[in-house]
Amino acid sequence: MALPPRVFFTLHETAARWGCTIADIAGWVCDGKLEIVTGISAVTCGESRVSGKVAISPMDILPMFRRCGTGPSVAKLTRIKPRGAEDGVFITEPSDGVEISIADLLITGTEVMRFEEEHDLLRRVGGGTGSVSPYDWDGMYMTIIHRVHEKGLPATQSELVAELQDWFGEVSQNGDVPDESTIRRRVRPIWRKLRGET
Repeated sequence: MALPPRVFFTLHETAARWGCTIADIAGWVCDGKLEIVTGISAVTCGESRVSGKVAISPMDILPMFRRCGTGPSVAKLTRIKPRGAEDGVFITEPSDGVEISIADLLITGTEVMRFEEEHDLLRRVGGGTGSVSPYDWDGMYMTIIHRVHEKGLPATQSELVAELQDWFGEVSQNGDVPDESTIRRRVRPIWRKLRGET
């Protein structure tokens, strides 16, 4: 039985998945394209008590998102957006806010999938996390290894890509095959390494 999709991704996992930095993610959050959430124990916000999953604004803890990587790994969070709220509210107790770690800042799996769909990002399969790609990339890599072991490299990269397109067509359950440019993007570093190119 396959595992269900991931519920949360850390910022670092998401950045690695998309090939960007956490500073880029912070910018997209500030631009309203994504939402960062975290979990907190009960705090007081004016007349209300808030706990559990809340959204945060990167601008409130901006030093954590320095592009140069010199930012702190923890910061004090003094403003949060509770579930269902339109705007953020200030934490009044504890008066200095709550400490938050960069490792505790998350993006929901639903948000990650939505963002990838909207921006046509190449989805990557993470080991042990449940496949989020419609294509069997791990199977493709095994096919390349088997092909090189049994027959060696084809004369050109284009021949290899064509063979892999045929392979995807054979193993696909619904006839869905990745386009040539997507396969080529994944094959290129393997091809260069096997050819001894830098």
